[in-house]
Amino acid sequence: MSSEIRTCQNCHKEFTIEPEDFAFYEKIKVPPPTWCPECRLIRRLGWRNERSLYKRNCDLCKKPIISVFSKETGLTVYCSSCWWSDKWDALDYKRDFDFSKPFLLQVRELLQNVPVPNLFTTAATMVNSDYCNMTDHLKNCYLLHYSNFDENSYYGSGVMETKDSIDLYLVKKCELCYEIVNCINCYKTFFSQDCESSNDIYFSRNLVGCSHCFGCTNLRNKQYYIFDKPHTKEQYEQRLKELFNNVSYRDILKYAQNIDNEWKRVPQKYMRGRYNSNVSGDYINNSKNCFSCFDIVNMEDSKFCSFLVTKSAKDCYDFTHYGDNAELVYECLQAGDGISNIKIGWCIWSSVRDVSYSMLTIGSSNIFGCVGIKKKQYCILNKQYSRDKYEEIITKIIDQMNNFPYTDKKGRIYKYGDFFPIELSPFSYNETTAQEYFPLTKEEALKQGYKWKGPEERDIKPEIKTEDLPDHIKDVKDDIIGKVIQCAHAKIKEDGTLEQGCNEQCTTAFKIIPQELQFYRRMNLPLPRLCPNCRHYQRLKQRNPLKLWHRQCMCGGQTSTNGVYKNTIKHFHGNQPCPNEFETTYAPERKEIVYCEKCYLAEVV
Repeated sequence: MSSEIRTCQNCHKEFTIEPEDFAFYEKIKVPPPTWCPECRLIRRLGWRNERSLYKRNCDLCKKPIISVFSKETGLTVYCSSCWWSDKWDALDYKRDFDFSKPFLLQVRELLQNVPVPNLFTTAATMVNSDYCNMTDHLKNCYLLHYSNFDENSYYGSGVMETKDSIDLYLVKKCELCYEIVNCINCYKTFFSQDCESSNDIYFSRNLVGCSHCFGCTNLRNKQYYIFDKPHTKEQYEQRLKELFNNVSYRDILKYAQNIDNEWKRVPQKYMRGRYNSNVSGDYINNSKNCFSCFDIVNMEDSKFCSFLVTKSAKDCYDFTHYGDNAELVYECLQAGDGISNIKIGWCIWSSVRDVSYSMLTIGSSNIFGCVGIKKKQYCILNKQYSRDKYEEIITKIIDQMNNFPYTDKKGRIYKYGDFFPIELSPFSYNETTAQEYFPLTKEEALKQGYKWKGPEERDIKPEIKTEDLPDHIKDVKDDIIGKVIQCAHAKIKEDGTLEQGCNEQCTTAFKIIPQELQFYRRMNLPLPRLCPNCRHYQRLKQRNPLKLWHRQCMCGGQTSTNGVYKNTIKHFHGNQPCPNEFETTYAPERKEIVYCEKCYLAEVV
């Protein structure tokens, strides 16, 4: 079978379906997609709310809870203890298939009635970590999301096995760190990105096996470096005192800008990853035959997958988040732990197989169009059948989905094989991670037919304005704890209350908690000026987008093709431009110098 170019029915751009893609679709018995890979990813992320939390009561035990589902959704929300208990049975909400309604609408109506958990956490493993979501095994943590096995850490996403750290994004095995992105096994690392096995690092990028470095890039196994220049231990310690011992918030901004400028003057590897064979994407490790993938580990023979740090996964397409021991998964979000043959699912966990178009399904098999089913089999719309009857009805449903598909408000058609429409998501677009990676304005979201949630009316008046915060931590008094501080992005209205001034889920104000102030003093760090959500969005901006461009290596022989960087060694192609081409997350118009792996390793390693 040859490649085919098709037009996405959502963005109307062309995309290619390759022969291996057709083979996968045939293997799992779904038709080829009608949406391009990027639009499919956005559609899935439109069902994932990590950070928007609301106060409400459990609809069963009536205790006050925090939930990702606001009261406006109209959903029945149980606390984790009640939802995981035997106090209710999802089969009690069963219904017969209605041939007069689109099937996807029937699944959404079922979701509106079946209880959902308030948060996506494992309550039994959470100790003093109530305001965290999509987490487990946390102790004394606050506002961590999509994280596990952490202790005494605050304000982060994608954090694993980390302790005593603040403001983190995609971090593993780190301690005493602050404002870091994509760092592994680091200690006392601050305002840095893509560092590994390093300690006492400040304002640096892409360091491995380094210690005591300030303002450095692309170093390997170095110590006592400042702005990429070696120093003696005594020189380094003296210069560090001058740079950081009495550091102000203004100094922080200056150093951050300096390293950002320097980053554009040195070579970047076209993708980040190691121990791979035949892959494309970014942040890929220990994987084989994986294409257009982002932030994956231990995967094989997969495509269009993202945020899957797995023990093992293979034969997966369009799969986002979680993934442990997954096989034959298509168009799924938040699924994993021994799952197989899953097609179109949201929150599918724990030894589940042969499941389609279902949500919140645990330990079950042969499930189609169900919500909240636990340890059952042969169910359709939460009604249990014999095996023969189950297979007979599924054939009729698939025919009905193709002949009488769901059509959304913008005229987009969803037949069998399409993921759930965003307009059926319980979340508004700006509540979800779709907004984080593919941000829209309110007007843009509404134009595309998505919901938009306005800020809750809270009439917040700041006790401390942003400009009145002390510039140095030494000038901060204990009474700062608990006071309402204006987020620098928020605007003050005529009546003195705050309103959002950005598009980053801004909470308009924030407070400093005692553990946080203690950390800032211990690490000699000035107070932040932005609320946790806005700080999260600034970290996201340090990452490349989740998309690829085809480019040629920018090594021109003796220098980079833009003339900014001079090579330090002769490369395999001599004085001629490097012929290598690749797929990269660096767009052609960006200023970074992007090298192929051979040219990059020649310069950096």
